[in-house]
Amino acid sequence: MRIGQSSDIHRLCEGRKLILGGVEIASDLGLLGHSDADALVHAISEAILGALALGDLGRWFPDTDPKWEGVSSLLIMKECAAMMRREGYQIGNVDSLIMIEKPKMAPHILQMRQNIADALGCDISRVSVKATRGEGLGYIGRREGVLAQAVVLLEKDNELI
Repeated sequence: MRIGQSSDIHRLCEGRKLILGGVEIASDLGLLGHSDADALVHAISEAILGALALGDLGRWFPDTDPKWEGVSSLLIMKECAAMMRREGYQIGNVDSLIMIEKPKMAPHILQMRQNIADALGCDISRVSVKATRGEGLGYIGRREGVLAQAVVLLEKDNELI
């Protein structure tokens, strides 16, 4: 087994879409970034890379590469899942957390879990997505940014060995 963890922060701003877990969520503010800036998918993807000791997202998907500009972060996640399989691993489980003041994430979590499970090639029962607010405190509470955290457990895939 291998364990990886990661965090990802993106600034909230006007004129961008709010996409988390591959779900476009109605909001007056969206996430700023080179790709679609999906902080949740980035945190999970980077946790997978960390578990494999393959570095961070910037190494594989640099924000200086026009290939990744505006791309769906689920595509990045699929690439990380392919690396995971090449190394002989599969998802044991994903536990993730979104920290955002508003809008409410609860109505979107099931679809986020399904999108992530599909991108990783695993059952939805192996993907946990939770959300919490900043309670008005700090950059999250002031709606300046979003923080996502993730921990992944990778298991050897006996079918790939």
